[in-house]
Amino acid sequence: MNRDKNLPLTETVYYVLLALTEPAHGYAIMQKVEELSGGQVRLAAGTMYGAIENLMKKKLITALKSDDPRRKVYVISEQGKEVLQADYKRMLHMIAITEQVAERGRAWTGAEFDQEEGLEHV
Repeated sequence: MNRDKNLPLTETVYYVLLALTEPAHGYAIMQKVEELSGGQVRLAAGTMYGAIENLMKKKLITALKSDDPRRKVYVISEQGKEVLQADYKRMLHMIAITEQVAERGRAWTGAEFDQEEGLEHV
């Protein structure tokens, strides 16, 4: 399997791409990322605009024309959707393998595997 050079995505980039499945300007992206991550990821403006610049260079997002010249509006590109989906599938595979290993390992480690919490020793 050939691995995409954009993978794995950082947590920040993953959430920014996910947020941009609908067009949004910078501040709205920051709010959406925080919402999607359940408050776990809070972007500073500099971090967010650095990610935006990088994603634009890689053609994973595009800028849309906006009625307000002070606000740039961005949206995920088709290539960005493909990369986001590939990373999602990569993570699903990792989770499935982890669950398999955890179930097999339980017999010799005495650990229980909780899908919400991960491995816990009993």
